[in-house]
Amino acid sequence: MDVKSWRVFLDSSVLVAGVISQTGASSAILDLGEAGEIIIVLSKGVLVETDRVFEKKFPGLVGEFRGFIKNLSPIVTADPTAQEIREAESVIDKDDAPILAAAKKVNIHYLVSLDTRHFHAPKARQYLRNPIVTPAQFLAEFRNIFEEDR
Repeated sequence: MDVKSWRVFLDSSVLVAGVISQTGASSAILDLGEAGEIIIVLSKGVLVETDRVFEKKFPGLVGEFRGFIKNLSPIVTADPTAQEIREAESVIDKDDAPILAAAKKVNIHYLVSLDTRHFHAPKARQYLRNPIVTPAQFLAEFRNIFEEDR
């Protein structure tokens, strides 16, 4: 599989961590997206939630975040319907259901989240049918495939 065609859906936890820390796995994933090595996919809801987090907890970084997103040029998907969210609520916490439903709605290869409590639960994994991984797990997969392709 050509890693440049990987469509990687990120949740807000990865976006926040990637912008505030330049050395972590989340930042490395954003760097891969910026370099065109992977395709970053976000939902409108993830962007709104992430912007809200920056405004509330990191107001000095709001401009940096918005500029970064503009330069990143991710694929931004429509939010899921109310019915799609209700279906996701059967397998995940109500607050996380819109993100899981949005990821299921689009053709992705990975959902990357730091929320191991909710997103990495067996029911959520089964519902999505695509790997749900942490940033570190994603980078390990990326490196393995990248090295195999060499």
